[in-house]
Amino acid sequence: MHVSLTVNGQRAVTDVEPRTLLVHLLREELGLTGTHVGCDTSYCGACTVILDGKTVKSCTMLAVQAQGADVTTIEGLAANGDLHPVQEGFWERHGLQCGFCTPGMIMSAVGLLSDNGSPSEDEIRHGLEGNLCRCTGYHNIVRAVEYAAAKMRGEEPPAPEWEEGSA
Repeated sequence: MHVSLTVNGQRAVTDVEPRTLLVHLLREELGLTGTHVGCDTSYCGACTVILDGKTVKSCTMLAVQAQGADVTTIEGLAANGDLHPVQEGFWERHGLQCGFCTPGMIMSAVGLLSDNGSPSEDEIRHGLEGNLCRCTGYHNIVRAVEYAAAKMRGEEPPAPEWEEGSA
């Protein structure tokens, strides 16, 4: 089947088998391997992308369902060599360990912050609950999203916990 969509601002036109999942189109046809395949059941969230402004788990969506859509993957977040604030937050607040869940976590966080620019810690945890970190790095992931939210609001991010109270 013929599929035409925009991925990270670039038009992509290809033929796929009707059963091809969006995650496989992105990884195998378009070479965008930042979107990870973790479970094929939508449990882990490693395959999360943004489709027409909403986060979706690309392992549970057929590529043909994305016909005409605008898709953003982890590769499409950085602009002009500058990290997206969420990517920067993960770097600055050590929001990754092994890194396997990181692209999906970042994409979910971007989606969360597009809907709520000032989430509470509970709202961040709720917004990321569809993503599984096997390294149990959730504490720093939440701190990374708090960092990004502050940056996106034009505020100074909170000091990291390891610097609090030190002079």
